[in-house]
Amino acid sequence: MNAPVTIETTLKDWETDQEVRWCPGCGDYAILKAVQRTLPQLGADPANTVFISGIGCSSRFPYYIESYGFHTIHGRAPAVATGVKLANPDLDIWLVTGDGDGLSIGGNHLMHVLRRNVNMQIMLFNNEIYGLTKGQYSPTSREGTKSPSTPLGSYDHPARPAAFALGAGARFVARGFDVSKKLPEVLKAAHAHQGAAFIEIFQNCIVYNKDVFDDFAAPKGAEGQQLWLEHGEPMLFAGGEKGIALDREALELKVVDVADGDWEAAGVIVHDAANRSIAHMLVEMPFGPFPMALGVLYDDPRPTFETAVIEERTRASEGRDTDLAKLLGKGQTWTVDETAGHPA
Repeated sequence: MNAPVTIETTLKDWETDQEVRWCPGCGDYAILKAVQRTLPQLGADPANTVFISGIGCSSRFPYYIESYGFHTIHGRAPAVATGVKLANPDLDIWLVTGDGDGLSIGGNHLMHVLRRNVNMQIMLFNNEIYGLTKGQYSPTSREGTKSPSTPLGSYDHPARPAAFALGAGARFVARGFDVSKKLPEVLKAAHAHQGAAFIEIFQNCIVYNKDVFDDFAAPKGAEGQQLWLEHGEPMLFAGGEKGIALDREALELKVVDVADGDWEAAGVIVHDAANRSIAHMLVEMPFGPFPMALGVLYDDPRPTFETAVIEERTRASEGRDTDLAKLLGKGQTWTVDETAGHPA
């Protein structure tokens, strides 16, 4: 389980003495502050909290959080985080990765931490570009993206992080964006979930992919293109004038107009976070004809991986002597009384 609420902290308690070194205007600054504001509200204990990252701009994160941290190697943060969680299940693990680190070289590792359902919060910063290595296209870059590695435009079909997470068996999938005031609420929901909680965070790369998400994530003026999901609430957007309905014949979602606030008459569906089929439809909605689905898309917990491991260890050790020294000393042993070259 995640760490219980035991102490009181402030944002300042989670700030380090390290100079925060991202490009001026980078969306990572906003995400860092959102996390530092959220941790005190969770009652998190810096002595019981660990931030683990791979390689990339996002992966500088552990340096800037006053807690334990581990800056690992490219794509392998999920493997390290799994080891840390199994060694000490009481630790509160936050895994930080990016679209390149997590979905290219680290795609295999990310898939397994999700399907195993190791209890941790996984934040994938998606800026649709390789920022640290000077702007090459990434697994999430859109078709036509021009970069040093695709000067004529990318022809790859981009990966969808939230769809990847669902396909890998994740039991919690959410979306947010860097400057959103609602991002802390998404982080709180992820922390409350017992299991692998995956959050895709759209993040503006001010240098190599500037304003690529402005259609739905601009600080002002894009609210009408945001569908913020809340369990038990109707799927409304554009100030409640539009909503999402289910075309039952085609088995697909559609946008409907809502007249006079009567969303029920318009057929708008109520969000059920435990409905995996609808979650798949939400992450696959093409932006433009549809709004961007944000918030908690899917939340349906199941027993965690480390719980199963602990139970297995307990069963295996029942009725057995678990003294390691005795085990090592069992059987044929001998004692060396003298140094080499001077036999007794």
